[in-house]
Amino acid sequence: MTPPDRSPQDWATLVARQEQQIASLTAKVEWYEGQLRRAAQQRFGASHERSDARQLALFNEAEATATPALASATETITYDRKKKTPGQRDAQLAHLPVERRVYDLPEAERSCDVCQHPLHVMSTEVRRELAVVPAQVKVIEHVQQVYSCRTCEREALTTPIKTAPMPRPVYPGSLASPSLLADVLHQKFTEGLPLYRQEQEWARQGVTLSRQTLANWVIYAAHEWLRPLYGQLQMVLRRRDIVHADETTVQVLQEDGRTAQQKSYMWLYRTGREAPGVVLYEYQPTRSGTHPKAFLKGFAGYLQVDGYPGYHDVPDVILVGCWSHARRKFTDALKSLPAGPRDGPSLVREGLEFCNRLFAIERDLRDATSEERERARRARSRPVLAQFLRWLRAQRSIALPKTPLGQAVTYCLNQWLPLTNFLKDGRLEIDNNRSERSIKPFVIGRKNFLFMKTPRGAQASAIVYSIVETAKDNGLNPRAYLQYLFEQLPNRDLKDPAIWDDLLPWSPALPPTLKTPVPKKV
Repeated sequence: MTPPDRSPQDWATLVARQEQQIASLTAKVEWYEGQLRRAAQQRFGASHERSDARQLALFNEAEATATPALASATETITYDRKKKTPGQRDAQLAHLPVERRVYDLPEAERSCDVCQHPLHVMSTEVRRELAVVPAQVKVIEHVQQVYSCRTCEREALTTPIKTAPMPRPVYPGSLASPSLLADVLHQKFTEGLPLYRQEQEWARQGVTLSRQTLANWVIYAAHEWLRPLYGQLQMVLRRRDIVHADETTVQVLQEDGRTAQQKSYMWLYRTGREAPGVVLYEYQPTRSGTHPKAFLKGFAGYLQVDGYPGYHDVPDVILVGCWSHARRKFTDALKSLPAGPRDGPSLVREGLEFCNRLFAIERDLRDATSEERERARRARSRPVLAQFLRWLRAQRSIALPKTPLGQAVTYCLNQWLPLTNFLKDGRLEIDNNRSERSIKPFVIGRKNFLFMKTPRGAQASAIVYSIVETAKDNGLNPRAYLQYLFEQLPNRDLKDPAIWDDLLPWSPALPPTLKTPVPKKV
């Protein structure tokens, strides 16, 4: 078929249009290939975001291009090995009870085989082992004695009666004791053991406890006893001036007006680096910004978050961004590159190196005071930020917006003010990893129980997770602390504000036995 007659100008227009289309399709194919490489790396590759030697050398051009020293014929390999400290094992075991088993010769064998004279103890050899005592289940019968007066029974119109005091039950009408209830909550919310597995373990010990019974205990304990303590912790959190926040998804099956497939959210709020620590979860059916606004009502100060805009509606706060999220944009962009460009110099590596320099400064300041950290950041981090901002503005006109590099550049520019607010106070973190570490126990537990049945159950989980994680953050043994609460709270007036000071996880009035033992350093 003969092509239609066209003028040279028409052919030039057609060629230009096709070249533009080819360039567009090529860019799209490269984008899809990058997404495929990134997905493959996330599924099969290492999950860390550490920098390799090539990244660290990008800004050391003089050292990298200097003439290398002549290679030696032999290669010397050195490595560091941690030297064992004398007495280290004794210090690690000092807080544990010791059962001593002595092995001695029978009386008839304590004489010399040569001269028949009696033997004496020359030395002893000691071998230490850690022994485990399996959990034991027993029934405790609470017998309450009731007294009356026989004389009054015979001669008086009324008979006085005296009843011996007895602690109130933690769950009236059930078999739950403070220790049993604490163990169920500890196994589920500290160890991530779902209730159906606990049901199986109880059956192996000869006790029939259905998962429905265990679930009822969890919900009752959370709403009846732990919710008031949760409210006290929330008030403490609101009085601070630095709070970290984050959120993650959760599936709730039976929720009015929502399908089982719709995502709900578990929100996390926690204090910063200053002790005592408070870690609080809150369940909400949506990711609306009204939830942090309501939860943090009365809070004023720095709110450290990622780039999610839902936190922008919280009043009286200065948003502080997360450099880990910014850095992750560049690491994801690097993973999306083909093998050749990924290993060599690139604009992505340049952007990543700016982030690495900021984190290197923070590692140097790990043990500094807040005042020292604030001064050092202004002297060392501020110039790096100024260079990075100039670099970002230069790349904005080069990198296509939908490419991984373009998305990383756009994220940093859009979040620049929150990302630089960590310079304002030495107590602030450079990232929001503190809240990500605190929300991780829930994420791990979610992999085991997969979903929650009702909103009331989800709220109960948020309350118990809050108590457990706050206890851990203050050096308490979660199981011991929960048992102590279930022993104390049923026998106290929860409406009396004065009782809570002695029950908060950092209270000096708590028994020392609730502390998680810390091995002594030698």
